[in-house]
Amino acid sequence: MAFPFPFPFPLLFLLFLSIPFSESKLSVDYYTKTCPDFDSIMRETVTSKQINSPTTAAGTLRLFFHDCMVDGCDASVLISTNPFNKAERDADINLSLPGDAFDLVVRAKTALELSCPGIVSCADILAQATRDLITMVGGPFYNVRLGRKDGFESKAGLVNGQVPQPNMSVNQLIKVFAAKGFSAQEMVALTGAHTIGFSHCKEFSHRIYNYSKTSPSDPEMYPKYAEALRKTCSNYLKDPGMSAFNDIMTPSKFDNMYYQNLQRGLGLLATDHALSKHPRTKPFVDLYASNQTKFFEDFSHAMEKLSVFGIKTGRKGEVRHKCDAFNTIKA
Repeated sequence: MAFPFPFPFPLLFLLFLSIPFSESKLSVDYYTKTCPDFDSIMRETVTSKQINSPTTAAGTLRLFFHDCMVDGCDASVLISTNPFNKAERDADINLSLPGDAFDLVVRAKTALELSCPGIVSCADILAQATRDLITMVGGPFYNVRLGRKDGFESKAGLVNGQVPQPNMSVNQLIKVFAAKGFSAQEMVALTGAHTIGFSHCKEFSHRIYNYSKTSPSDPEMYPKYAEALRKTCSNYLKDPGMSAFNDIMTPSKFDNMYYQNLQRGLGLLATDHALSKHPRTKPFVDLYASNQTKFFEDFSHAMEKLSVFGIKTGRKGEVRHKCDAFNTIKA
């Protein structure tokens, strides 16, 4: 029997199947041929932004985390709301995401589009920028596999319950992370990201004002620390932008001081402090407080795992022309 194809159908079928698999493979050198200046453009953009705005590293790390926790690392958090859709970035918990992080992605995308138009996804830009910034401020280097596509969906209604909130119990936090395949130890390692950056006063005000009838602040918080925070946040109701560093000792350096602070009653958020007390998480807080090398190692592994969570490849996503809008308007 003659085949109507130049070679046997089974072989043709196998070749067809191989196409999406090859497209879906991520690699650290994904852009070597299609955008050879990718690494240098990213380094230059990230360095310039961080030097001019030192809070960019913490802000970008937070933006990346909020993106990945909601339906995977697909740059959906970058989408702007339009008349047809309220996007992720306008969910209540995302309203405080820092503008410097969004600006960094826009700058990188603009530079890359000039060099290799239509090639580099916004999701890859955010993932690579996050790693580069962590390294810049003293944190560990880890490999970022590239080849993500940008997602087709961004809805504010999908955010609730997917991202940790400062009023959650440790058990609730563990449940949120477990739903995405992360262990309690990986959660504690990822929370070490709080070694840089800041939190708004409203997120911890209940710990320093009118805590109880017998104490104005949480008695497990170091008293002088609580007093200083009350002064820092004295006008936070009128100025919601008021904030404090998550790590009072080395706020701009990525190190293990965050965990040491928790042991001393210098944890800012109630969820942070709770990690140092709960039996399922305290051993890891103590481990990382005493061993920065182990923290860096576990943080790196957890970030590599997070960076490929729920990614879109092949036809499941696109390479956006602009990071804040789908290539086609979504109703």
